[in-house]
Amino acid sequence: MKPTQNNRRAAVVSDKTGVELRPRDNKQDLATAAAREFINTVAELQRTGDTVTGDGIVRVVLTGGGAGIATLAEIAALDHAAQQTAEDFPVTAIDWSQVYVFFGDERFLAAGDAERNDKQAFDALLRHVNIPSLNVFRVPALAAGEEPDGPALDAAAELYGKTVDQVAPEGFDIHLLGMGPEGHINSLFPHTDALLQAEGSVVAVRECPKPPAERISLTMQAVNRSRQVWLLVSGEEKKEAAGQVFNGGNGAEWPAALASGTKATLLWVDEAANPLL
Repeated sequence: MKPTQNNRRAAVVSDKTGVELRPRDNKQDLATAAAREFINTVAELQRTGDTVTGDGIVRVVLTGGGAGIATLAEIAALDHAAQQTAEDFPVTAIDWSQVYVFFGDERFLAAGDAERNDKQAFDALLRHVNIPSLNVFRVPALAAGEEPDGPALDAAAELYGKTVDQVAPEGFDIHLLGMGPEGHINSLFPHTDALLQAEGSVVAVRECPKPPAERISLTMQAVNRSRQVWLLVSGEEKKEAAGQVFNGGNGAEWPAALASGTKATLLWVDEAANPLL
């Protein structure tokens, strides 16, 4: 169904895939809407205790990318506003002590490197909210003197896999995902072994087509153990890939088409990336 001028922002569910398209006007509008829904969803899970592991702790996976980081910044801004007004009247707010944070992938660089997703997430969100540091499960960093494509990469991936399996044994409540123009998610690129052959929760990635070459990524198997998968997509260059997600494209060619939440898959797009326009 092609949206009309009056319903361009109405959600549309694909008959083929069950993916729910959430169209917005632009990237900032997308980030604000996704951030509001993120806060409402997490707060409701905390209120009901209906989390994936059943312990009341909400397990979320953060992402990088333009729309992803913009969404994290909006979550921080809305959280700050909620804390400022909470004394005067009830508001929907997250109890960050009951949130566990993971990362969908990471560039295997030194701790604190500006290119690391955990550094970008810290700057945009985590340093602004009252989350205990022990609740943030970072991917191990490259240590001084280590070669990024050597055994340290495999050891780091193995260690993060053990962490994920121990702390999120039933998967995640919400997995945020960015997406590249060729449909890659996390560090799972088209026609790669990391995408098509990796088993378990975490994989070491070498010869990544997008620098840096060495990365650590959650596998597609781990992604699809999430109750909700949210793809945050902006820009005309990603429109074709968004269409493949919505309509059920070949997953080997368009990795994002393989991502599917056990309860919901939301495809947030700005107008430029909207495959129905």
